[in-house]
Amino acid sequence: MKDMMDELAATTRETGTGRTPAGEGRRVVLRRTYPAGIADVWDAITTAERISRWFLPIEGDLRLGGRYQLEGNAGGEVLACEPPHLLRISWVMGEPAPESFSEVEVRLSTVDGGTLFELEHTATVPPQMWDQFGPGAVGVGWDGALLGLALHLASPGAEVSTEDKMAFLMSDEMRGYLAACSQAWGEAYRASGANPEAVRASVAATTAFYVPPAQ
Repeated sequence: MKDMMDELAATTRETGTGRTPAGEGRRVVLRRTYPAGIADVWDAITTAERISRWFLPIEGDLRLGGRYQLEGNAGGEVLACEPPHLLRISWVMGEPAPESFSEVEVRLSTVDGGTLFELEHTATVPPQMWDQFGPGAVGVGWDGALLGLALHLASPGAEVSTEDKMAFLMSDEMRGYLAACSQAWGEAYRASGANPEAVRASVAATTAFYVPPAQ
């Protein structure tokens, strides 16, 4: 568990509001440094074969103006692509709606020790969903993605079977990590000025969603 907690501490988290074409949206930001060169990190987040190793199977035209679809998850359009520093995509779950807005921007920069990775997700969020889960609903999911990227960059040539991936996701170690991520997003929510009672309720709901009782 210590190594997983080290991974948890490697990421900083913040939440707040962001501008969208429809007005005010919600925003989560994750930052961490990977001990890898910027070209390697860029390749890992923009090459379909590598994305499938650390995140999800993906298909589509992964270039500026192209469209992509993650298996069983979001899809959208590549809105900006400036190798090896900036990637911005729309992030749509299901059918897009005119009033909805969801974009993910990833920024990479070279720093001492490797590459600074910054992910910012801004979206219009239904008030009832935000009231229930706060930033953890999307934040914990991105924590899992950043963990997957860390493991991939550490062993880029490793082949992991679907069965092994599922076993890891269901392990007590991973469940503990996700619960700790939920608490970390609660701290970020509190730091943004949220009511302490709202923070407690959102952490409880997020933890129950990502870490349901073991079967």
